[in-house]
Amino acid sequence: MAATLQGKKIAILATDGVERVELEGPRDALRDAGASIELLSLEDGEFQGFDHLDPSASFTPDKKVGDASPADYDGLVIPGGVANGDFLRSDADAIRFVTGVAERKVPIASICHGPWILIEAGVVDGRTVTSWPSLQTDLRNAGAEWVDKEVVVDEGLVTSRKPDDIPAFSAKAIEEFAEGPHEDAPEPSPEATASS
Repeated sequence: MAATLQGKKIAILATDGVERVELEGPRDALRDAGASIELLSLEDGEFQGFDHLDPSASFTPDKKVGDASPADYDGLVIPGGVANGDFLRSDADAIRFVTGVAERKVPIASICHGPWILIEAGVVDGRTVTSWPSLQTDLRNAGAEWVDKEVVVDEGLVTSRKPDDIPAFSAKAIEEFAEGPHEDAPEPSPEATASS
């Protein structure tokens, strides 16, 4: 798998409350595959990672998401963590960024509570996805077909449920990022994005 992603620039979007392993696992796998990684967050300065409910490592972003252009990236990873997912879906800059990435039809990989922002960005309508089980009603209400599987791929959209799924999640994300844009991926749903 070495150098599969040489020349690819991947954004990871996260903030306070991110599940540490869901950021570090995919990040390390993507780097090992040759990708360059930019960590985006809601603000400058460190943010706090968690191991479930316990504070763990902190992370320093490379850039604020409000200062990042979707056109600069070949893919996006959105880790989970309850607070992380909730903060991201409440932030207009983060929603605009995710919508912009989706409009370019480049792959997006999201795990656990990460798919919450996909709802706000209008990305899940008509798509098959998975997530942490507590999000399934939200995703179904947004028009997605929710399934309980280790990893699901739908036209460049990669989703997984929990930390145990990280190896499969990372492998599929690398595959999709290597393939590049998916021209058959649906446009973000205008109803969902109108409010952002």
